[in-house]
Amino acid sequence: MKPVYFPENSQFWFETLRVFGHSAYGGADFGEAAVVAERITSGDYDSWHDEWFAMGDRVAEIARKAKDGGHRISARDAFLRASNYYRSAEFFLHGNADDPRILAAYDASVACFREAAALFTPPIELVEIPYEDTVLPGYFYRPDDSGAVRPTLLMFNGFDGTAEEMHFGGAAAAVERGYNVLTFDGPGQPGTRHHHGMFFRPDWEKVVGPVIDYALTRSEVDPDRIALFGNSMGGMLAPRAAAFEPRIAAVIAFDGVYDMAAALLEAFPGDRAEIEKMLRAEENPEVDAGLEQAMAASPKIRWAMEQGMYVMGAETPRKFAAAFLDYNMANGVAEKITAPTLVCSAATDVFFKGQPEELYAHLTGPKTFLEFTTELGADAHCQAGGQRFAYAQVYDWLDDTFGHRG
Repeated sequence: MKPVYFPENSQFWFETLRVFGHSAYGGADFGEAAVVAERITSGDYDSWHDEWFAMGDRVAEIARKAKDGGHRISARDAFLRASNYYRSAEFFLHGNADDPRILAAYDASVACFREAAALFTPPIELVEIPYEDTVLPGYFYRPDDSGAVRPTLLMFNGFDGTAEEMHFGGAAAAVERGYNVLTFDGPGQPGTRHHHGMFFRPDWEKVVGPVIDYALTRSEVDPDRIALFGNSMGGMLAPRAAAFEPRIAAVIAFDGVYDMAAALLEAFPGDRAEIEKMLRAEENPEVDAGLEQAMAASPKIRWAMEQGMYVMGAETPRKFAAAFLDYNMANGVAEKITAPTLVCSAATDVFFKGQPEELYAHLTGPKTFLEFTTELGADAHCQAGGQRFAYAQVYDWLDDTFGHRG
């Protein structure tokens, strides 16, 4: 798909497409998002924030007026869109962890989503999942108030997305098909990082285990039909958890990732052992300088490094790169998965090209490979822009795997 906006900046175009794509489940109106895109200065993070935040304000005010007037559906829909616009507003700001605009936009996004959640029938329930000495924030969705025992989908986002965004990123689509859904933010994701300073961890089974423990306290959850859905970086974290968590009955890697650091390592000459030694060294001024130069030359690398430092708690780009080396399915981890696994792949993915194929090749249990191509516009990372089509394919697979018909 050729960029409609920002043809010279793939990062800005993808994030715009991401917002457009969420219109499929109520996360945007094309006209609203197009107005924002037309007003943004390409490559300017401040401009990006200001225009998305302003649209969030405008649509949130529409939502409040509708709610005050007793128009529940109109209010719900507007709150959903405002939530997504605020989410997008703070996306590029993490290079300065102390920037007050981060929390202002994030908190506005969460507040709007929770306003919308209360207006669904049945309401989307805000939950707190016990985790170590704290809680993980999340949402529990039910298709109806019957209390029927149903298959349940546990869902989480990736390197930069929120639990609230997962409403548009698969949760609403699953509920339409008769699944319970439990979305959550794990360590390093916005609901834990922004306010509590929690950082990512590679042993994601230690995160998913407590989430399953919580899910099993709910009478609506069928303990034998619990599926795990990981979005973007979650396409590595979900399979990682499934390798060590036998209560998971199906896994969806949307899209599949075998080694999160693979693209980063392509920038370094030599074999992996030498590169790892170089990145993990106590000091390496030459590599530090090289990474700084790469960030200055590439907007995509700059954002990835700044985001990575923010969510990993790394003091420098090299320390982030070193931490990222631990996020993979190597050394026999992928081969441990016994649950049926769906590995999704986007034909023109600019972030994880070749990674779904590598993950699929290492799986030894029941597995299905699903590639999304350009013909139907679902070829971008995580099928941004083709979500109705993509979730239909994913949940048809899950229906067949669980023998479920919603």
